[in-house]
Amino acid sequence: MDSWVNSAEVLGSDLPLELAGTGNRRAVLMGALREAVRSGRLAPGTRLPPYRSLAADLGLARNTVADAYAELVAEGWLAARQGSGTRVAERAAPVTPAHRPRTPERPSRPVHDLVQGQPDPSAFPRTAWLASARRALATAPNDAFGPGDPHGRPELRRALAGYLARVRGVRASPERIVLCSGAAHGLRLLAEVVGGPWAAEAYGLPFHRGLLASHGVGTRPVGVDGDGARVGELTRRDRAVLLTPAHQFPTGGPLHPARRAAVADWARSTGGLVVEDDYDGEFRYDRQPVGAVQGLDPEHVVLLGSVSKSLSPALRLGWMVLPERLVAPVVAAKGEREQFSSATDQLTLADFVDSGAYDRHVRRMRQRHRRRRDQLVAALERRAPHVRVTGIAAGLHAVVELPPGTERSVVRAAAWQGLAVEGLADYRHPGAKRAADERDGLVVGYATPAEHAYPEALEALCRALPPPPEPPG
Repeated sequence: MDSWVNSAEVLGSDLPLELAGTGNRRAVLMGALREAVRSGRLAPGTRLPPYRSLAADLGLARNTVADAYAELVAEGWLAARQGSGTRVAERAAPVTPAHRPRTPERPSRPVHDLVQGQPDPSAFPRTAWLASARRALATAPNDAFGPGDPHGRPELRRALAGYLARVRGVRASPERIVLCSGAAHGLRLLAEVVGGPWAAEAYGLPFHRGLLASHGVGTRPVGVDGDGARVGELTRRDRAVLLTPAHQFPTGGPLHPARRAAVADWARSTGGLVVEDDYDGEFRYDRQPVGAVQGLDPEHVVLLGSVSKSLSPALRLGWMVLPERLVAPVVAAKGEREQFSSATDQLTLADFVDSGAYDRHVRRMRQRHRRRRDQLVAALERRAPHVRVTGIAAGLHAVVELPPGTERSVVRAAAWQGLAVEGLADYRHPGAKRAADERDGLVVGYATPAEHAYPEALEALCRALPPPPEPPG
């Protein structure tokens, strides 16, 4: 028997193996693969690298790796299917160690991620995006490679004007659209141009509130209920109101039609501004998407949108659809040149929209997210029928309602399960003092995990939830 030690740096495959031991190389490799599956480092469904690639990375003969794969398939550790490669068998779940320490250690970092707001990075449409990039570069005018116009590329503004009119009911010419690097960038520019104070929903992104505050714009909370923001609480003192009408973030549900009309009336009568964060506007599952409030009054509503949820936050591409009077001030606030978004990325997105690839991608992701949502609801019905899940008609997350006073303990329990998930309290405006606005719950994002990791993330979620209440008596 020869002794063989490998440093476990499997270069191209990045496979989490510990290769060390005495014996022939096939036996050592098989032992390392079994241990990786046993410990959970290789999750069920994980696709292994082709045996040729792994052999090259490890400096082994191809037959050695091929034989190891074949024997582990025969033993039931792996599964091989023509056209989909070799994967960890679904039934090969991590084995619980025989001797547990009395005080379990909290995982140093989350194993499962159900934090809202980020799509699965592996779902990015690389092939279609590359095709659009090639066409865009081949046909780009020479001025695309010079100093950028702070309005943004006209090709993308034209493409967005047509798309937003068709899909979101937006009324705007390309001249009303100013490109930015995302909703946060748009808020920074509006804070500088509009000033404060603003009103904001009692539940919303604390990052947005902090961003406005850093630009000297304070916010006061407007209550939220089952019909969305209680816009009747707006006053003449408010310069603007920040809303998520398509799908209130994070509690869920669209703004009621009567309140949509009421907030447009408020803006007209007071000279105020409605800032519409079109969060999740394209991802509605049980009926057609709700149109944008901007369509009711383009002169008093700003629509903010981006591709961070539909494509990727890495692209840093967003847009503002502005009232005519705000276009020049916002462009001036951006500066004399485009500093934030690549002209080539803008041209690529324009082609991606015009070619229909964006519509196809959104439809595909809508189906995927709906399936993920249904899996979440089914898991809760099966494992925790005593909890209620809400906000599921749209978006990339749902709210799991909890008994009063249990939110913090459930978030801690989730952390002990190796699960990253957030409570509703993380999104509550610090100025919201009404008892009616206080709710306990988890904001569960179902878009981020990879396909093979999602079922186990749901199991971890169910294990963290409180038990059903005991029957009276």
